[in-house]
Amino acid sequence: MVDEIEEIRKEKIESLKETEEDQAGEETSGSPTDVVHVEDKGHLQELVQSNGVVLLDFHADWCGPCKMLEPIVKKLAAETPAAVGKIDVDELQQVAAEFQVRGVPTVVIYSDGEAVEQFAGVRGEDELRGLIQQYA
Repeated sequence: MVDEIEEIRKEKIESLKETEEDQAGEETSGSPTDVVHVEDKGHLQELVQSNGVVLLDFHADWCGPCKMLEPIVKKLAAETPAAVGKIDVDELQQVAAEFQVRGVPTVVIYSDGEAVEQFAGVRGEDELRGLIQQYA
């Protein structure tokens, strides 16, 4: 009887491992569920081209309003179909200049590879979620 219980336990563990692997594979098949820290222009292009809706957050470490926007951006990455990228304007000054970022935070929304919205300043979660849904 002890051997049977041990065998059942092993089968359950294997089954749980397979389920976790399947779920991990499903998460990577859509847009990222975590915020993507954009490393360079090529990385940005890859992010925009491989996702339907992309929200880009141009930010700076020293920016108070950027820090206010950060938890909203993280939540949107986890809960919406949009890919969410963060671009540090101090590290990627050329990219920020190409987007004509004059103040931070600046948010740019892409849909199907084209920029469809751009604005500066903190916006609420509901407004950003609505924009994502509008273009999804």
